Amino acid sequence: MSQDKQKTHLTLKIVIGMITGIVIGALLQISFDDSGDRVINVFGMAFSTYGFFVDGIFNIGGTIFINSLKMLVVPLVFVSLVCGVSSLSDPSKLGRLGSKSVGLYVMTTFIAVTFALIMALLIKPGEGFVIETEAIFVPTQEHGFAQVIIDMFPSNPINAMAEGNMLQIIVFAVLVGIAMAKCGETGVKVQKAFEMINDVIMKIVLIIMELAPYGVFFLMASLAATTELSAFSNILAYFFLVFFLLIAHALIVYPTMLIVLARLNPLTLLLKMKDTAIFAFSSSSSSATLPITLATAQKKLGVDRSVASFTIPLGATINMDGTAIMQGVATVFIAQVYGVDLSIADLLMVVLTATLASIGTAGVPGVGLIMLAMVLQQVNLPVEGIALIIGIDRLLDMTRTVVNVTGDCTVATIVAKSEGVLNEAIYNTDPFSDEMIEASKVEMHRT
Repeated sequence: MSQDKQKTHLTLKIVIGMITGIVIGALLQISFDDSGDRVINVFGMAFSTYGFFVDGIFNIGGTIFINSLKMLVVPLVFVSLVCGVSSLSDPSKLGRLGSKSVGLYVMTTFIAVTFALIMALLIKPGEGFVIETEAIFVPTQEHGFAQVIIDMFPSNPINAMAEGNMLQIIVFAVLVGIAMAKCGETGVKVQKAFEMINDVIMKIVLIIMELAPYGVFFLMASLAATTELSAFSNILAYFFLVFFLLIAHALIVYPTMLIVLARLNPLTLLLKMKDTAIFAFSSSSSSATLPITLATAQKKLGVDRSVASFTIPLGATINMDGTAIMQGVATVFIAQVYGVDLSIADLLMVVLTATLASIGTAGVPGVGLIMLAMVLQQVNLPVEGIALIIGIDRLLDMTRTVVNVTGDCTVATIVAKSEGVLNEAIYNTDPFSDEMIEASKVEMHRT
């Protein structure tokens, strides 16, 4: 079975698990109440029918899945960041080209998550949908901006890992990556070891995502059995808000950057991205779309190979604008659902964590959810809230990939223009000309 078919199959299974869980949970809620519940005996122990499923089977299965996501947060963030930063810190790649590319990618991610938080706070997709929970949430202490910056640097990195302090882990990982890049041959050997560890962690991610349909079933069944069904309209509100923000980011932020920073017509880039966007949407992977993205940047947009070969692969690694938008909206949505008020310090923490964590994060299915779990833990929100969005998140993932590859080409074009190596004659060629149509056929055939 091909990789694309496997992704489609997994997506279908997750959607089926979500729908089945909602239906079964709703039937349990309708069928059993205080007067209609029955007692059953299991291995000599008495259970209520409702409690056996909701507090027993569903709770156990859902908790195991959530714990599996939590388990991967620290190793995934630390190892992937060390790998990413150590490769970015190669002295031959640093300089004007590297600083411009990384700076633009980080800036767009910062804009994406900030805009997402603002819109989610204004629209309030989770308002009115409150889940009762016995968990006690400790709000983040209000600190000034100076204290937030100070708290990013760990005095004990091992303790930061044990406590899951993500900002401190990120800073430590960045320092380790830079040190590795400056250690010459020794650093290269250590980097290869980290890359092998990263491959193993990515395989664990894929294994857990294969179990996601069952985890989603348990979580949604438990949720539907204990929540009024009318509240599911809030989940649709979340879906459409994220979708709107993704489209707005691609059609407003990127074109504005092209106009302001490169003095280019953004409509030309958007039209020439058509084939790349279609492939990205179908594959849901920036990495899988990389050959087409590179071909588009060079042959259709006129980006010199020296810039495209560095900036595009870099973007496939660190440009996670779509995921940042999802994390911003999801964090506010889950906070509203659980009745938790996010402070200014919490919101700032979300922006910093989501932006910094984008560096080195691999573009494989499931990583976005683990990154969301990291953000939720950072602001003391329940990771269990992921159950509310995991089913429809697979549907949004395709759109996120389109946004990410569009951002990759946008940054590559701006950097090439600033370096004086953008062929504007190619860029300004009619997107519907015979040359552009033939280029589209060639790159799709090669892929």
